[in-house]
Amino acid sequence: MRTRILLFILLTLALYSCNKDTEVLIPSAGPNSFMKETYPLNSASKSLMEGVYQVGSGSDFFGDHVILKWNRTSLSIACSNGKYFVMEVGHLDSVIFVQGYWRNGYTDDTGLASLVIAKEEGGTTILTGNGNQKIILRGAFGLESGLPDQPLVLNYLRPFSDKVKKSNFYILAHRSGGRTSDRLPASENSIEMINYTEKFGSTGIEVDVRLSVDGIPFIYHDPDINIRLTKKGPLAGPIENYTWAQLSTFVRLIHGEKIPTLEDALTFVVDSTLLRFVYLDMKGNPGTMEKVIPIQKRILERAKNVGRDLIVVVGIPSSTVLNDLMNYPDYQTIPSLCELTVDDVHQVNSMVWAPRWTLGTQNDLVQQMHNEGRLAVCWTIDPISWIQDYIENGLFDGLLTNFPYVVAYYHYIQE
Repeated sequence: MRTRILLFILLTLALYSCNKDTEVLIPSAGPNSFMKETYPLNSASKSLMEGVYQVGSGSDFFGDHVILKWNRTSLSIACSNGKYFVMEVGHLDSVIFVQGYWRNGYTDDTGLASLVIAKEEGGTTILTGNGNQKIILRGAFGLESGLPDQPLVLNYLRPFSDKVKKSNFYILAHRSGGRTSDRLPASENSIEMINYTEKFGSTGIEVDVRLSVDGIPFIYHDPDINIRLTKKGPLAGPIENYTWAQLSTFVRLIHGEKIPTLEDALTFVVDSTLLRFVYLDMKGNPGTMEKVIPIQKRILERAKNVGRDLIVVVGIPSSTVLNDLMNYPDYQTIPSLCELTVDDVHQVNSMVWAPRWTLGTQNDLVQQMHNEGRLAVCWTIDPISWIQDYIENGLFDGLLTNFPYVVAYYHYIQE
């Protein structure tokens, strides 16, 4: 077994392949990874691993504490300083192997990470449910293309608090996971990013909705086709001047993905993720609501039919969009999110009020929304100190951010 553990650590030599201009190099152990020799953990074992951990070796780099939280496909480790881990987990006999990469979301810093839970340090307990929940992850992390050679030790401290377990707090990822300028593994507002975002700790997403010249809603942020978001191609200028056939055929996002239709993106959310909240930021011209709302209704019905508790709200960022909604029949019954005043929230009976974060926590108005049976989320908050303050001292039901792993840390760390 010791030989296998040593082999596991050695096989984390990075094999890189990506475009340096558009994403940070993500280390990978490649096709020869030891993880293919391991077996997946069951749900009960995953639950026992979750919680708050104290950092021993490595605290000067990752902070004094981290949180471990499972997502749909992997284990997320979030730190207080904007660093996070995306990790695969498997077991062999009674030893648990944890392998992946770490990244600083505010910089380009990254590296490999390899950890092991020995059978006598929690492996047996996690796999059988028997014994004291004393878990220690031991291993190392590396820098850039180097092998993991700097010691890292995580000691289980406590489970998530009852406050956290009972909370229905939404961790909302901007542009479906983060901006393309953050040099992430997938393009913003793509189905590929929607598929990846849960690895960051996201439980919901915001996407930007536009309308093609022939009336097809799709998701894309900027008003024009540009090299910030797309590969060079034959089309240029305002994106809403083109038909959907033209956009689908000739435009590729910065990592090569197709621009998705709104319906395809939302169908993917229902069928292939565990996301619980979708915020449709309406960017288009008047008349967009009449195309988007029927899709919203179909998706909500689809979610209901498969037992998904999913919120999908049309966003109201301006008076133009507000008027567009009010031109729709029975507009007060449409699930909406209003970024404007509380009076505007009442006028269209919005499910969610979403003020800009720079206006402060506004606890009195948030409490008013709660008293009226509404939710309140805040957009788009990125500075670490402000995220911490809004979670510790605010009453919002969720935060929209480009750094969902930071929001995850300060949410799950609460006592």
